[in-house]
Amino acid sequence: MHMANYIAKLGQQIKLRQRVVATAITYMRRVYTSKGMTEYEPRLVSPACLYLASKAEESTVQARFLVFCIKKICPDDKFRYEIKDILEMEMKILEAVNYYLVVFHPYRSLTQLLQDAGMSDRELTQFTWGLVNDTYKTDLLLMHPPHLIALACIYITSAYKEKDTIAWFEELQVDMNVVKNISMEILDFYDSLKTNLEEKINMALCKLPLKQ
Repeated sequence: MHMANYIAKLGQQIKLRQRVVATAITYMRRVYTSKGMTEYEPRLVSPACLYLASKAEESTVQARFLVFCIKKICPDDKFRYEIKDILEMEMKILEAVNYYLVVFHPYRSLTQLLQDAGMSDRELTQFTWGLVNDTYKTDLLLMHPPHLIALACIYITSAYKEKDTIAWFEELQVDMNVVKNISMEILDFYDSLKTNLEEKINMALCKLPLKQ
């Protein structure tokens, strides 16, 4: 979650599309399904994933500009990496994910699903879109198909905004138990934020040995 926030912050600094940020976070999470954080330093993996995602999503960022932005937002000198560090880690990331760069996002189906559910007005769309964005701070994207994550976010929005979508959900050929379970995981994530884990995670990361 901490590194997903870091990628998002870096993406905002560079003014990248949300899809690029989401792809970068997905790459980062894929890397750590097979590699440890002591093996691949997360503060280097994260910007390298963003660099790779920018190319995969046809929004290429120059490595020089990426390094400039890292130095601008990162106050700690020992994590201010150079161009060669980004390029070297990019190759390691490609190997770690077996060169599989395709990512299917919930965004693709979200707009159409909201329209079908009669929830396509601006307020409901923005609220649901925000929920989807936050799911990238969890492991859900590695565990469930993207359309089910989108449906879970719509389910939460309909409950929170008191929109009657029961009949619409009943018409869908999906397992509602799965949708509800995903919804509960999302709500559990928000509940966990109340414990203010960010500072503790940051302290833990700083104790990791610097191994690239």
